[in-house]
Amino acid sequence: MLRFIGRRLLVAIPTLFLVVTLAFFMMRAAPGSPFDMDRKLSPEIERNVMAKYGMDKPLHEQYFNYIKDVSRGDFGPSLKYKDKSVLQILKENYKVSLTLGLSAILIASIVGVTLGVLAALRQNRLIDYGVMAVAIVGVCIPTFVTAPLLVLLFGSKLQILPSGGWNGGALANLILPVAVLALPQIAIISRLTRAGMIEVLHSNYVRTARAKGLPEHRIVIKHALRAAILPLVAYAIFGTSRQLIVNPDAATCAMVAAIVAPLAGGDMALYVTLATVLAVFTGVACIAAGLFRLGFLDDVLGKPVLVGFLNG
Repeated sequence: MLRFIGRRLLVAIPTLFLVVTLAFFMMRAAPGSPFDMDRKLSPEIERNVMAKYGMDKPLHEQYFNYIKDVSRGDFGPSLKYKDKSVLQILKENYKVSLTLGLSAILIASIVGVTLGVLAALRQNRLIDYGVMAVAIVGVCIPTFVTAPLLVLLFGSKLQILPSGGWNGGALANLILPVAVLALPQIAIISRLTRAGMIEVLHSNYVRTARAKGLPEHRIVIKHALRAAILPLVAYAIFGTSRQLIVNPDAATCAMVAAIVAPLAGGDMALYVTLATVLAVFTGVACIAAGLFRLGFLDDVLGKPVLVGFLNG
């Protein structure tokens, strides 16, 4: 296992370096200045601001300075939020973001995989049609529609859940945003699981396992699901990484994605950092998927979770 992780890291490190490099030069190649969003600055003031952030130097010198700072864990100052570094912004938001993101992706993974497996085992039957209908609705309806509808229903009409606020991460305040974030992920994960399971269940090694008389629950959980769930491991980790930086007020409404805010604000330093973070999580997802494929998590998925359903 350690050799496998070592080989993957040898590939991941230069890939991460390439992502940082591409993100840096793409943002520098964008037209205009990162300070164009503010009021128009006089040429003299703009030169002073550019000099303050080291953006008056040649591009190659800016790049080498940035790589040197990143290697020390310093992602530089934010170009939008005054007197704040990128790491400070990350520290201020990661607790809320991780709480919402991990909760949503955990619920979505459990519910989505379960629904996808049930739909695959009952292909072209009522359960299959019902799961796919729910999945299509979940994919088609965006979160900026479901969020206000749920707030209107449960917050304003029924008044059983708060319509906003964080309140220290209280359970009542988590239900609505987590539900809104999880619903489209449930739809996607259930569809991915169903498609993967149907393909694997018709493979030759599954037919061989059935011919040898293995129990159905063992075939499904230990053999079919392990192969079909590989894309979901990467998707789950990558989906969580998209929630790393969310404004707390926006997060409780579940209406602003992690990358939209810095892009809209023109914060180049924050955008490059986000690209780096996403690349790191993607690399972790690939390693986790590989460990999963090698059977490292067999003991976890070897438990007969679906025994009752399959025996029924």
